[in-house]
Order: sequence, then C-alpha cells, then structure tokens
Amino acid sequence: MDGVRQPKHTTSPDMKSLRSSFSSVREDDADLAQTFTSTKVSSYSKPAEEAIADQSQPSSPSVAMSETQFVPPVTRPNSRLHGCWFPAVAADSFQGWKQIGVKGRLASKSFGDLQSLKIIWSTPAAPPKTKDPERPLPSKAPIETLPAELLVQIIGYLVIDVPPNGISARNVDLMSMLLASRTLHSATLNALYRNITIPHSRIFRKFLSHVSQNQELGTIVRRLDFSHFNPTTLFSTAAERATTRNLTPETLLQCLELTPYLKGFLAQEYIDDELDGNVLRKLFFGLERLRALDFCGCSSTVFKGAFLSILLSDWPDTLGLRRLSLHKNINLPPTVFETLLPRLGKLTHLDVAGTRMTDEALVSIPHTARITHLNLAKCNSLTAEVVIDFIENHPAVKDLVYLSLASDARSHQLLDEDDVTRLLPILPSTLRSLSLKGSKMAASHIDMLRPLSKHLEELALGRRLKITEINRLFVPDEPNSAEGDVSQDQLEWVPHTLKYLDLSDYYAAELDLSALFARSTSIMKKYSAPLEIIEVVDDLYSRLSKSNVVKQAGWTVRDSGSRAWLVRVPDDGDQARDSGLRSWKMGAAFWGMRKIPVAASEVGGMYGSYMFKRKL
Repeated sequence: MDGVRQPKHTTSPDMKSLRSSFSSVREDDADLAQTFTSTKVSSYSKPAEEAIADQSQPSSPSVAMSETQFVPPVTRPNSRLHGCWFPAVAADSFQGWKQIGVKGRLASKSFGDLQSLKIIWSTPAAPPKTKDPERPLPSKAPIETLPAELLVQIIGYLVIDVPPNGISARNVDLMSMLLASRTLHSATLNALYRNITIPHSRIFRKFLSHVSQNQELGTIVRRLDFSHFNPTTLFSTAAERATTRNLTPETLLQCLELTPYLKGFLAQEYIDDELDGNVLRKLFFGLERLRALDFCGCSSTVFKGAFLSILLSDWPDTLGLRRLSLHKNINLPPTVFETLLPRLGKLTHLDVAGTRMTDEALVSIPHTARITHLNLAKCNSLTAEVVIDFIENHPAVKDLVYLSLASDARSHQLLDEDDVTRLLPILPSTLRSLSLKGSKMAASHIDMLRPLSKHLEELALGRRLKITEINRLFVPDEPNSAEGDVSQDQLEWVPHTLKYLDLSDYYAAELDLSALFARSTSIMKKYSAPLEIIEVVDDLYSRLSKSNVVKQAGWTVRDSGSRAWLVRVPDDGDQARDSGLRSWKMGAAFWGMRKIPVAASEVGGMYGSYMFKRKL
C-alpha cells in the first residue's frame, strides 16, 4: 500500500531510500463527491513550483526587514501576539515601493524608470493628467484604512496552500500586493507567513534562513505543516539527504526556537526520525501557545526512543494542547498515553487510532476536557465495558460530534451485540459522525439507530444486518393492520439526515446487491436523499463500475486506494450539490474520513491518504 514504511537497511550508504512510496491524495471538487486526485509524489514537488516562504521575502537591500514596526490589533490594543509587523523605513530614505525586489530583480517599472532611460517617443507625448481631487492620498485608500487583522484575514483567502497542479506557481497575485503600498505589504507578509507548508527540505532550509536573518517574520508563524513533505523530491537516496543536512533534529529545533507563537505543528511519518527528544521537549514544554499537535503515522524506533526519553522529564501538571493526533503511532508504549492524557485538561480533539491506548489512559482524561472528536478505531487494548462507561459517564464527552469505535473484525472485535445495545441509547444528540464498523449488530439495533439518523450525517454499520433491515432507516414501517390504516409511526415519521452510509463491513459475497437495487428497497431511490455516498468493500469496484444497473439507478462508482464508493449523480433539475463542507470536518469536503484533522486546512498530502485512501 502507498505510504507504508519498509524496513530500514543501513549497511550501505548508497542504498535507495526505503520511504520512496509517497502518496499524495487531494479532494477534487471539480467533479462528483469522493473524486480524488492521487499521485505518487506531492503536488509541491515539481521544480517549477515555488513555496510561499521562498517568494514572499523581499530581497532588495532598500527594505531592511531588521528595521520593523509593530501595529497592535484594534480589538486587542495591548496584545503583542495578534498584531502585525511591517518594515519601518525612514521617510528620507524611502524611495518608493517600486524599489522592492522580487525573486532577485526589481519587479516594478514606473514612468520614472523610463524617464531615466531618456527614451524619445515617436508620437507626441500625451498631455499631463490632472489629479483627481477625489482620489485618496497615499495610504488612505479605503482598503488600507481597515484594521490590520481584518485586512490579513481578507488577503488570507487569496493564499493558496495546495497548488491546483504540479506546474502552476502559487500566489503570483500576492507578489504584486507586496509592491502596492506599505499597508498591503505588511498585511500580505502576515498572510503568507502565518501558515507555512514545507514540501521538501530545501524549502525548509530557505524558510529557516529567512526567519534567522529576520526574526520578526518568525513571530508571524502560527502553523508549521509537514503533511506534504516528500523526502524523495530532491534526493533519491537517504545518504544524499543526510549529507545536505537541510532538515535535521538540530535545524528543526532551531526553527521552533524562532517561531515562539506557534499554535499548530503537523508532522507525519516521513519526518519522524527528525523528532528527537529535544524537539519533542520543545513542542510539549517550550511553546506555551501550542494548541495542535499531529504525529500521524510516526512509528520509527527513533521516534519511540525520543518519546520515552521525555517521559523521564519533569512534566507540568497541565498542558495547553487542545487537539492531539497520534494516529497510527503503533510503536508507542501505553506509558506514553498514561503520562500524556491526564495533563490535557482542555482537550477537544483526540485521535489515537491504531495505537496501544489502554483503559487506564482513557479514563485518566481530566473532567475539564471538552472532547468533540474522538477516534478510538483499532485500539485493541481497550475493552468494551470501559469504553461504554466512559462515553456514558465521563463529563468530557457529553458533546461528542465525531466518534469512531471501528475495528477490523478479522483480527479483533471491540463491540458485540450486547455492547451495541448498551451503547446506542447513550449517544448524545450532538453526534454527526458515528462508526461501528467491525461490531456485531442485530435487527433490533435499527430501532435504536432511527433516532440517531435524524441528526447523524455519517454512519458506518457493523456486521450481520440485512439490506431489508438497513432499509428501515430511510422509510417508515409498513402498516400491520389488515385494513391498511396509516400507522402512528408513519404519521410521526421524521426524515433522516444521513449523507454517508458505510457498508464496507460486508464483503462481496455477503452484500446482497440484488436486494440493494431492488424496487422494494428505498436506499438507492431518489427519495432516500440526502443520502449521496454509500461505501462498499473495494473488491466490488470492478464489478459495480461495469454495471448498467448502477447507472440506471442514478449512481456512479468512485475509488481511491483500498476504498470504493457509490456516489449519487445529481439530476439536472436538482439544486446545486452540497459541497460537503462542515465546520466539524475542519476543511475536508468529502465524507467518511478515517483520521481526525487537528487544523482547519485543505485535505492533501499524506493526511489525505490516511483520511480517504486507507480502510482503517
């Protein structure tokens, strides 16, 4: 599978890198839902592509970033955290923003430049224009009078984190805004440096060089994102990468020292060897404003040893982290969770899928936490009794929005039939996504799921249900009386809110396709809307993609990696398709994500692979 780590060999320095299978997955909103762009290399890896940090630094000596001025925010005039820095140039030395260099050359050509060349035009010069009395004075244009924090927010909508393809350059228009005026220059710098995406080690080295020379830029940075990092972009062997020493534990620690106001740090398996004890100590103890940490897929021996080394440190009673992802950190021992979780009193997002999470660690979460997103998928050390009691009685999970208790039934089962019976009635009305994949279910659970289907948007079902039983989620029961009177259930029927239904627990031989597409079944009919995505086992993709029955029913088939979906095709007369964007999905647009995001951003890179390409 793409992105899976191979065993390391260090006997030969010229050995090819053993992490060469990089899979970048992005949502493609130009087509139907569940349509992904998947490539073996990151979309950042093309030579023509420049990183944001590489473009945004003025290189002309006429503007020295070491001379800066701080503008406090209007809403918090005493804050040194939320304001904006911009270059402060003395009035007598300022020669106009046309002198600012972009990528090593002057980008602005004004009338003054042409006049200095003494160009003689063949046609008579146009008469001088009279100055418009209504034209605002410099720095007095309406957009420049907006508060700095509002202007940064507006320009932030123009920043492109994920390029549309591997060739197009990003943020070309923003380069012009750097030259427009002092105010726009300041706001554009803040928008460009607020969230830094590192696609490969050379961009990291350039960014580190910029913030080392101009430390005010480091105070702007709020998020460091390595989710698109591809170590094979520039170097084909691990020995070549080690020789350059662009990204090392030492340089990464130096970068964290220069970004004191960092709020989010997003890592992944391709940089886990650079996360040594000093880096982890800085992340957990040295950045008091850090709120989000993501160590997705980090499972190397070096990373494990680094985490064990900081367990010996003197930990504070509380940590300021609110969103934590240890998704698929399969090598971390239980002591890591039992040490870390009791100190997260403000926790809102927790993803420990595929880890050695224990019952003791789960119940040690402080009562002051307010968890809305909880992913316990494939935590084989947990027991059903403790998990259900935690959800029922722990005050930290009274407002759950996302809950995954999925398991791989072939190797482990968390919930049996009695466990599901006890769980369903205690789930809160705030829940929008629920995964019971791998659990043992019965027909009686449909009656318990019906109230949940009135507010759930995603539902992953367990095993042993029949299509006719699942169909009861979408239509009221038929009247039982011989006279055919309308039943009370039909009179009180409230339509469901499900957008996504996961049936991937049913293998090709178990899923009754004839019943799914039968006339007596409502699941695939038009009036089952708003349901638009049905996930099936990937073995069915080739069979369903060639079926005329699927097309006649108004559906099509999509796949990505080891997952496959039936996607409803909207009619021409229907309203515009729901984009799928929800605040609780934090930037993801499509349905059925397996990994909880800890930062609001577009889905891409390795995070896209873990969210939408892998089964669990």
